[in-house]
Amino acid sequence: MTEPHSEHISCAGCGVRLQTEAKDKLGYVPSQALNRSPVICQRCFRIKNYNEASGITLNHDDFLKLLHQVGQTKSLVVNIVDIFDFEGSLISGLPRFAGDNPVVLCVNKIDLLPKVTNFNKIVNWVQRQAKEFGLKAVEVVLCSAKQNIGFERVLQVLDAYRNGRDIYVVGATNVGKSTLINRLIRDYSDLEAELTTSQYPGTTLDIVKIPLDDGSFIIDTPGIVYHHRLTELVSKRDLSKLMPDRPVKPLVFQLNERQTVFFGSLVRFDFVQGERQSFTFYVSNAITAHRTKLERADELYEEHKGELLSPPSREDLELLPKWTKHPMRIPKGKQYDVSISGLGWVKVNSVAGADLMIHAPKGVKIAVRESLI
Repeated sequence: MTEPHSEHISCAGCGVRLQTEAKDKLGYVPSQALNRSPVICQRCFRIKNYNEASGITLNHDDFLKLLHQVGQTKSLVVNIVDIFDFEGSLISGLPRFAGDNPVVLCVNKIDLLPKVTNFNKIVNWVQRQAKEFGLKAVEVVLCSAKQNIGFERVLQVLDAYRNGRDIYVVGATNVGKSTLINRLIRDYSDLEAELTTSQYPGTTLDIVKIPLDDGSFIIDTPGIVYHHRLTELVSKRDLSKLMPDRPVKPLVFQLNERQTVFFGSLVRFDFVQGERQSFTFYVSNAITAHRTKLERADELYEEHKGELLSPPSREDLELLPKWTKHPMRIPKGKQYDVSISGLGWVKVNSVAGADLMIHAPKGVKIAVRESLI
């Protein structure tokens, strides 16, 4: 049972209610640590100081229950998405959760895009994609919370639409939500405490209310865990390799039909049929690509998975779902991307069309879309 003096105290890092009894349960804090200010749970303490991950997260139903509260308030909803995994990080059904509240779509991690990127075109692309998903945003803002890019524009947009309301921040895990909120705290509040941020999914475990100087609140909600993202399936040691920390250097391959490109043992890309053409791969540069002939691909995989073809290691490969095949027909006449949630995307540079086969762990979301770049 929780000690009386910690009964109504929440962790300043992740929002979970604190308790002093069960070390293996959420919210545990040693009794002597309750005198600190701000008070954070042991899980947040270890993430902050030792960069340790915790396997404890809320389940999907609990996330949805928390999100349902948003539509019953009068607030500004800020939906943070990851430009490097746009389709995978969008919240399906957000308009239903948001109710009549205005939604600002904040597109984070633009620092990962190649430096020659035309950002006006990116904004237009995001607006079109959001419309296809049924999301009507009052504004699309590009930023990098980590690199402090575009943040002044974020503040301008929030000031324009907030009108004294609370700001609800929603997003999938690992989109940079807590990093961006920490920036907001510094600009809107004198509060010294910052949210726990880490590279691991599910860092925020309950609603965290941050008081602003005008009497309203920034309200951080837990990230939704989407298991269709490869970043949710890999081991902790491989997560940092999947998630780029600097601008991606695109890999361009000139391929003949019946050629294959492996990305470690994570994903396999087959160019099954079509005229010789180039494909540009936008993936973390920590992932090594290997090209081979399609007829040798199965043999190469069996011989070298988890070793030459890594990450993951053979040990971690056993933890991933088995590959499933995704046949993709790329239409003629327009440039398209094939997005692989949690890995990146492949731009089909020719407008001649192509037949592809993507092999990825079962459940990973694969989609064809209008080219981002």
